[in-house]
Amino acid sequence: MRYIIVDLEATCWKQRTQPERMEIIEIGSILLTGRSLEVTDEFSRFVRPINEPILSEFCKELTSIKQSDIDGANYFKTVFAEFMDWIGDASYRICSWGEYDMKQFRIDCKRHGISFPKRFKKHINLKQEFASIKRIRSCGMAVALQMLGMPLHGKHHRAIDDVRNIAKIAKEIIPMTNYFISNYLLKD
Repeated sequence: MRYIIVDLEATCWKQRTQPERMEIIEIGSILLTGRSLEVTDEFSRFVRPINEPILSEFCKELTSIKQSDIDGANYFKTVFAEFMDWIGDASYRICSWGEYDMKQFRIDCKRHGISFPKRFKKHINLKQEFASIKRIRSCGMAVALQMLGMPLHGKHHRAIDDVRNIAKIAKEIIPMTNYFISNYLLKD
């Protein structure tokens, strides 16, 4: 089984807004494979938003994504096709820290007239799995890393850096999930 760990960054403003207003501006993903959950590949792309193409100062400060990063990027339709090609046809489970990423993918797929991938519907919510395994309330990625005695690397709220950190957590908790057990341990 392959596990696709994904993290997204989206347009944002200091004041909360409707999720439908936000658009993906970065997709970061890591591929974990086999029993050992080795990191075997990475995907990182900026995405140019169409509705509000100028990033807010808040968004630039939070994510460290520059206007020039997204001005030179392809639109979601192209980047998402590249992402799906990168994933390939072999069996996989998509994973993220919480539900936000799958909700934002749904919104952007709808906005661009793309079918939401059926395989994304069997999403593993790593945040929920971590809370269940540790018997705690849901927590943020940085807190989970701290609980595991792992440092936070890179810039928090940059998709590629966050997904690298989430992958470290995933390697610890996926072997304790029913998904992993049914795919590996029960087949021995």
